[in-house]
Amino acid sequence: MKNKSTIKRILAYIGRYRWGVFLSLCLAAVTVVTTLYAPILIGDGVDLILGPGDVDFQGLKQVLGKMAAVIAVTAVSQWMMNHINNKITYHVVEDIRTKAFGHLEILPLKYIDSHPSGDVISRVIADIDQFSEGLLMGFTQLFTGVLTILGTLGFMFYVNAWIALVVVCVTPVSLLVASYIAKKTYVMFKRQSETRGELTGLIDEMLGNQKLVQAFGYEEDAQKSFEEINERLRGYSLRATFFSSITNPATRFVNGLVYASVGVAGAYAAVNGLLSVGKLSSFLSYANQYTKPFNEISGVVTELQNALASAARVFALIDEEPLKPEDQDAVDLKEAKGNVGLEKVYFSYNPDVPLIEDFNLKVEPGQRIAIVGPTGCGKSTIINLLMRFYDVDSGCVRVDGHDIRHMTRRSLRANYGMVLQETWLKSGTIRENIAYGKPDASEEEIVRAAKEAHAHSFIKRMPDGYDTVITEDGGNLSQGQKQLLCIARVMLSLPPMLILDEATSSIDTRTEIRIQKAFARMMEGRTSFIVAHRLSTIREADVILVMRDGHIVEQGNHETLLKKGGFYAQLYNSQFAVT
Repeated sequence: MKNKSTIKRILAYIGRYRWGVFLSLCLAAVTVVTTLYAPILIGDGVDLILGPGDVDFQGLKQVLGKMAAVIAVTAVSQWMMNHINNKITYHVVEDIRTKAFGHLEILPLKYIDSHPSGDVISRVIADIDQFSEGLLMGFTQLFTGVLTILGTLGFMFYVNAWIALVVVCVTPVSLLVASYIAKKTYVMFKRQSETRGELTGLIDEMLGNQKLVQAFGYEEDAQKSFEEINERLRGYSLRATFFSSITNPATRFVNGLVYASVGVAGAYAAVNGLLSVGKLSSFLSYANQYTKPFNEISGVVTELQNALASAARVFALIDEEPLKPEDQDAVDLKEAKGNVGLEKVYFSYNPDVPLIEDFNLKVEPGQRIAIVGPTGCGKSTIINLLMRFYDVDSGCVRVDGHDIRHMTRRSLRANYGMVLQETWLKSGTIRENIAYGKPDASEEEIVRAAKEAHAHSFIKRMPDGYDTVITEDGGNLSQGQKQLLCIARVMLSLPPMLILDEATSSIDTRTEIRIQKAFARMMEGRTSFIVAHRLSTIREADVILVMRDGHIVEQGNHETLLKKGGFYAQLYNSQFAVT
């Protein structure tokens, strides 16, 4: 059933190019007819050679002229058919890949967090490539193969119905063999695609964290994991190839039976004067042409099984439930004042593991809110809820009095500037990375933002300054330099609300002091949320929220909380205790 639904969806994509398919079918028909007409001309030519000294050269000349025309028409129509098939295939592949990538853009963060990136990449790239190869072979050989079989049968019945019936009786054996093997190969190709995605995920993970792998001496364990998955992939690939390779010799055996049956029946008919030698030669040519498509179709079926298995994985990605659609009357938040409220918020990533429970918070415009607490208490989760990367399970988050679930995500996030501990930079120039949130920024604005972030000096030392191209995720920069560029990016756009999640964690103390002053200027009049482990960085916050196990256990400014001598005081003193 799943196979059938996959085929229906593929046909729906192909249906967009129905005129191309129709034209391809017409050209396939022309190719088949001209190919099948050639044996008749060969038979006519043989019949014109009656014996030594008894040859109709004039008739042979006409036959040869017709054969030349037939060969030319066959070549042109086949070339045009292949060209059209290529266009259809790669248009369909482009549509599916665009759909898959577009769907990735609207998938909830929950899906991205819970699936290995390598497996997702494998679906969008490797699986679609596998699908395209099978589809192209299907277009190129399936059309002509089926039409050749039907056309050959028609011509054989035209020449001699009784011998044609012999061929028809033997044919089902080939079909049964191909059908049995096709079912076996689909399962193996499906497992092969899944394991290939698993292997891609492991390689992506190891390459992305090679420093950690080497630092903790994980090379041997990584090698063992790779070899285990690779061994499984080898096993599935070998079995898939084994089953698919049986098809060709099996169908060739049946084809041999067909050819032998035609030869015996035809010879008997010729001896008894029921068939001329020329017609017998035509029949033997047809028998050869009739059996050839079965070999090709068996190969096509194998590739199509692989293609269907790969397509099913891609469609499974496309079928993942997207983000909840925005309301038609969703509020488009323009310039937020910065009034933020969380009311009776409950949230957990896993329903069986409670995290945020009955969380309440009211933030006035322009306030600086620091969120502190031990690892896993829910600090970054609050950021995810504020930015609506995740929706609350119950309760609501409000900005300027509006429930953020009833405003557009784009406008909400445009009103936040965010600097995270985990930096992200794209492949491109330093200028493009700083201007990522404000592409129309002038050169002066970009340089000013870089100076405020104390990134200008190291940028000028780069080979091409602001035009220096950095590799994926800033691989040729230090962690601190990457974080400075992320800070410059926010300083350029300066939205009305800020989120700083360990924004200076990778920066040296001297530079951090300067940046904290720049942050202080930047936060003036802006609602700011500061997540910090180093409590020295949040002394000037208007309100400090002390979190523990998803709850606010203390709330107040730095001096008040220290005098209280509670959990915050314990955290603070543990960092600055004299030993």
